[in-house]
Amino acid sequence: MVEMEKLDKLQKTLNYQFKDNRLLIRAVTHKTFAYESQEEDIRDNQKLEFLGDSILGMVTAEYLYRNNSASGEGELTRRRSLMVNNVRLFEKAREMDLSQYLLVGKGEEKIGGRHNSKNLSCALEALIGAIYLDGGFEAAKKFIIEKIV
Repeated sequence: MVEMEKLDKLQKTLNYQFKDNRLLIRAVTHKTFAYESQEEDIRDNQKLEFLGDSILGMVTAEYLYRNNSASGEGELTRRRSLMVNNVRLFEKAREMDLSQYLLVGKGEEKIGGRHNSKNLSCALEALIGAIYLDGGFEAAKKFIIEKIV
């Protein structure tokens, strides 16, 4: 499991303090870790990733709409896709050093899954979902604007 000291460091990096640390732990839990865990209450980050992806898309769309009044729908769509694609999310996850917090199973660890671009971009989306559930839409929006957009 993640030590509290590591969780505190991650929260400082995120510039967000969780009320419910279980959401934070779930956001960094890869499905292989959850599967291998002997603890029944360990769940992976896939549902949080789903939620976070939707929130990220909406916040990014609103940001682009408000800050690019001269751009048309096609240009805004192109810009949004560049801002929220897996390559960019992976870059942002690396900037936050999320790999050191990601909980992965033994096999996933052996194949370098902790540093895998898909795993890290998914964890970042899961963190967005966790922040949303923990602190609401404005907290998630603030995080996205500060750390991703």
